[in-house]
Amino acid sequence: MKTVLAIIACALVGYVLGSVSTGVIVSKAYGRIDIRKNGSGNVGMTNVMRTLGWVPSFLTFAGDALKGVLGAYIGKLIYPEAGLYIGGLCAILGHNYSFFYNFKGGKGMSTSFGVLLVADWRVAIALVIVQAVIVLITGYMSVASLSTAILLPISVFFVFHGNIYFKILSLLMCALALYGHRENIKRLIHGNENRLDANKITEVSRKMVQKIKDRRNKRA
Repeated sequence: MKTVLAIIACALVGYVLGSVSTGVIVSKAYGRIDIRKNGSGNVGMTNVMRTLGWVPSFLTFAGDALKGVLGAYIGKLIYPEAGLYIGGLCAILGHNYSFFYNFKGGKGMSTSFGVLLVADWRVAIALVIVQAVIVLITGYMSVASLSTAILLPISVFFVFHGNIYFKILSLLMCALALYGHRENIKRLIHGNENRLDANKITEVSRKMVQKIKDRRNKRA
């Protein structure tokens, strides 16, 4: 019974933490908009980046990753044997299917990074480097995310030799990422996926900074 209660507690803590949408909070505080009604409508870092610029996208990434870290770490404290993996997985599920936002959310990549930092920081760092390189080469965030999603279980099984819980988690994380990017996959196949444009994002950032300055001047 104690084990069952511990598992439920890990799952609930992870899911509730994951359900808090950093993208929604940042977009309303920074840009006075609801990110769900702008751009692609996704609450993740990439849509925030394209819509509001560099700084809010970094804040969104940091907040979403923190959810994964806390979900996994608190789960580990509650149930040392497997709580890390249960809490981490449920944090990702909470981000993707938020209870607070009609079970809609993001694609879970930043939250997954946070979970991996707790599970095995070597995997997290290796994959984020791979993702950065692929983005620089291709210009597609979706290609980078899909690539790292596929590489995750491969690295856990054959490079870093994770335990059975980590191996199962890596497969589930990969499946969630692939499912979350299903529309991106369709656009890639049809050749109409959007590339990241650093110049456009920088211009968006500049305009947002000016809007913030204007708001402050009006209040002064």
